[in-house]
Amino acid sequence: MDYALLSSAPLFRNICREDLASMLSCLSARQKEFRREEIVFPEGEPISHIGLVLKGSIHIVKEDYWGRRTLMASIGPGECFGEAYACSFGTPFSFTALAAQDSSVLLLDLNRVLTVCSSACRFHSQLIRNLLVVLADSNLRLARKIESTSPRTIREKLLSYFSAQARAARSSSFTIPFTRQQLADYLSADRSAMTVELYRLKEEGIISFDKRNFRLLS
Repeated sequence: MDYALLSSAPLFRNICREDLASMLSCLSARQKEFRREEIVFPEGEPISHIGLVLKGSIHIVKEDYWGRRTLMASIGPGECFGEAYACSFGTPFSFTALAAQDSSVLLLDLNRVLTVCSSACRFHSQLIRNLLVVLADSNLRLARKIESTSPRTIREKLLSYFSAQARAARSSSFTIPFTRQQLADYLSADRSAMTVELYRLKEEGIISFDKRNFRLLS
């Protein structure tokens, strides 16, 4: 178990490293490995666990009847997923959580998180406060996606997304977590049309990029 990663994760903020082992036992935590494209949480089924990525990345996707996929979020090491639906107790998961690459996930029983345990762990109230912050961050991530996908043209979607990434990085240079296809899925855009627009922006001196590394130009 990577306790250094867990100590830096928002869910475990302000919980000392010495408490982590006993806390994981209290929360019935179990580490599980997933191969690329393997499903962690399937669509349509209620979930009772929070997933915390230890290694790799998990994609939250929505597929329509014809199998067309929209990428809702990319969850990296130290980040959580499934928390909103686990808190709703019985609401079917509206998306599919799957491994974008070979990944390791820590599964935490939400009932143990929200119920004060019999041993009255000193870290439990802090964990609940952290969970509220994680839920808020999840809502903010959804708001950022809506902001990036609401413009009508692909050009406007790209510029909105890049502006948000630059603000988050506090720099004109940043690295995005998506491949070209994944970025197109995230923005609900056709990949070929998006690629054409990317090179237009580059030719016009608005952006420069190399693979996943981007820079906004004056």
